[in-house]
This record gives sequence, structure tokens and C-alpha cells, in this order.
Amino acid sequence: MNGKVSAENTPDRAAAASRSTWVSVAVNIILASAQIVLGLFAHSQALIADGIHSLSDLVADGVVLFAGHHSKKDADEDHPYGHQRFETAASLIIGLILLAVGIGMLWAAFNKLEAPETIQKVHIIALWVAGAALIAKELLFRYMLNVAKRVKSSMLIANAWHARSDAASSLVVGLGIIGNLLGYPILDPIAALLVGFMISKMGWQFSWDALHDLMDRAADDDEVQAIRQTLISTPGVLGVHDLRTRKMGDMIVVDAHIEVEALITVEAGHDIAVEARQRVMQRHRVLNLMTHLDPSQRPDLDHHPLA
Repeated sequence: MNGKVSAENTPDRAAAASRSTWVSVAVNIILASAQIVLGLFAHSQALIADGIHSLSDLVADGVVLFAGHHSKKDADEDHPYGHQRFETAASLIIGLILLAVGIGMLWAAFNKLEAPETIQKVHIIALWVAGAALIAKELLFRYMLNVAKRVKSSMLIANAWHARSDAASSLVVGLGIIGNLLGYPILDPIAALLVGFMISKMGWQFSWDALHDLMDRAADDDEVQAIRQTLISTPGVLGVHDLRTRKMGDMIVVDAHIEVEALITVEAGHDIAVEARQRVMQRHRVLNLMTHLDPSQRPDLDHHPLA
């Protein structure tokens, strides 16, 4: 049995996501401007690199706003399961942006380390800017992650951790600036190098995870077992096999064969399947459940061992 369903209408979820993203936009505009301008003034490559990272956050925020607008659209004829994968695609793009920014930072830092005589002593103001950026980014991360967990959005979680990567990079930048001020100027490009590595690593992780989700990766084992238990606990369901899941954004699409008494009527079997589907849809992050009825304890051609 199959049915087309619309994505759950969650205006509060969309509003919370949009609000947190616009807060991030405002913070990143202020930080990027201060870091790049004062980084040039203070002769700090690490601070300039951190400012470029903040600029990349603005691009990521734009991707999140675009994806958030489209992912909340209801299902239509061309997209019978809705548009939730806009969020997964956004996570992939955010990851690729991080990866590109990180690689660019690594390249710039390597070039600087090859010519250490060109490294200048930084101005003390760079340290104050790095400290302010660290505090602002950490507070932004905690705020965004709280919203992301509350609305259960993997895209917003990715964007929140993007902010945390900025906080971590600001910490490294601050240490590099301190080293420069203490008479070790090479520590500033080394700090930029570490920031580039951290950002590249995070970008790769986000991209890889999002790519797997776009390739119909299954839900995690705990979620699958919980769905199985809900099906088995439905009155009239005597067994479950061939239970398959695939992620659709932050939702799950499920296929399952449920076993019922062999001698009941088609109508009775249909009612059991409807009840099982309703229970799963109400208790889990399931966008749609397609069920296939099998007679219990009777051989059938499509009955396979549990995958």
C-alpha cells in the first residue's frame, strides 16, 4: 500500500531557522569587516584568514536561507515526497564552501612560510579583534545549535558547527598573534595554516555525510529498530521483514513487509496496514511508509531474510 503525503507543515520550524540564520548574517557582516580591515592594518595574515572564513559564513547563510525557503514547500506532482532534500543539498554546498576556503588558506599560509623574511610584526589591536571574534562566534554557535536541535534540522546543525569552526579558528589566530607579539613572527602564518586545516577537515566531513544522504543512506540502527518495534506492536501485525529506510532531508522514507494472519479478509489486512502506518507516522520522523502485506507462517516468493 502506498500513499503520497505532504511534508509536515511546520511554520514555527521555518521561522526559527530563518531567524537564527539572519542573526548569523548580521554577526558575520560585522566580524568579517572588522577582521579584514583591521587585519590589513595590523599586518596579521591569520586575522585576515579568519575574516575570509567569516565571509564564507555569509555565503553559507545565504545557502541556508535559500534551501530553507524551498525545503518547506509541500509535495507536488514532480516531488511526491516533498522538497526536504534541499536541506541535504545545502549541507553539501556548505561543506564544499568550507573545503574550498580551507584549501585557499592552506595555500596562502604555505606561501608565507616559504618566505619568512616577509612576515611582519602584528599590531596589538589584532589580538583584541581575535578575542572579540572568539567570544562572538562561540555565543553564536551555542545559539544556533540550540535552535537547530530544537527544530531537528541537519542543515542548521551544519551551519552551527560552521560557526564553531570560526570560534576555534579565532582561538588559534589569537595564539598565533600572541606568539608574533612575543617575538616569534612565524607563528602568525602557522596559525593561519592550522585554521586552514581545521576548516578543510570540517568541510570534507560535511560534504561526505551530505553526499551519502543524497545517495539514499539508511537511517541509523536505533531509529530503524524503533520503527520496527512500532510496527510489531500494532494489533494484527505478527511479524516484520524487509524493513528498509532512506533519508529524505531530516525525514525518513520507509518500506516494510508486515505479516498478518493468512486467512483474514483483504479489508481486514488493509485496516491493519493503515493502523501500522499511522502509528509510525505519528511516533517517528517518517515522511511516508509503504507497506506490503504477507501471510504469516506461509511461504511467499518475496519473503527474504531480514536485511
